[in-house]
Amino acid sequence: MNGLSFCVVDTITNKIVAFERVSFKTQLTPYLMLKELKEKLGNQNQIGKDFSEVLVIHKNNMFGLVPKPLFNKEELPNYLKFNAKIMASDLIAYDEIPNQDIVNVYIPYTNINNYIFELFGEFEFKHSGTVLINALLNHNRTSSEPTCYIQVSEREMEMLVVSEKKLLFYNQFEFKNKEDFLYYLLFSLEQLDMDLEKIQLKLFGVIEEDDPIYELCYQYVKNISVFVPSNPSFTLEQLENESIDFSILSAL
Repeated sequence: MNGLSFCVVDTITNKIVAFERVSFKTQLTPYLMLKELKEKLGNQNQIGKDFSEVLVIHKNNMFGLVPKPLFNKEELPNYLKFNAKIMASDLIAYDEIPNQDIVNVYIPYTNINNYIFELFGEFEFKHSGTVLINALLNHNRTSSEPTCYIQVSEREMEMLVVSEKKLLFYNQFEFKNKEDFLYYLLFSLEQLDMDLEKIQLKLFGVIEEDDPIYELCYQYVKNISVFVPSNPSFTLEQLENESIDFSILSAL
């Protein structure tokens, strides 16, 4: 609810045709988000609407990870009722995370999906956590060392911990300052019994080595670095623009 990201790809030439990211100063309601989306897509007539494939990625904190052996698609509201406000009209969806026996149960924005269907016809949608988890697990598949990845945006952090090629933790947090960021990081690692001397901390998104958040985290976690995500399908020149959201890049 704090922004929109777009990416158009020519799958024949493997070129990114267009991309854009729009950030809002405040969190919007689903109604206002739809208004912004209509205005933005209405201005993209030069790109066209005849796409062979359309993928929508919903990013929100209305989700829960469920072990696949315990998953029952008839019980979807029960997986979310303790950490999300569920309305009677809400559609609850789920994604299976490959090779992890984990199901991501979440609430997509129904009004957004309905509009996309009106515009493009049939399409696929996923939760951003599903895309991020799958992408980082694939990146980490050659390492067995415990690694903590954090995607940093202006007011949010998406944290993921992997060890022995298995997902141990994934969550999203809103933070106001660098101390909040550090608190969520250290508290989460403490709950996982992680050794701060051994774990690798990889930050990416809107962060650099001279960032105050990076410098504060370095005081507690020495094995820290800025992680540069990559996609082998596209050249470096195409990916240099920071407007391309990593979740979108990973889904291409």
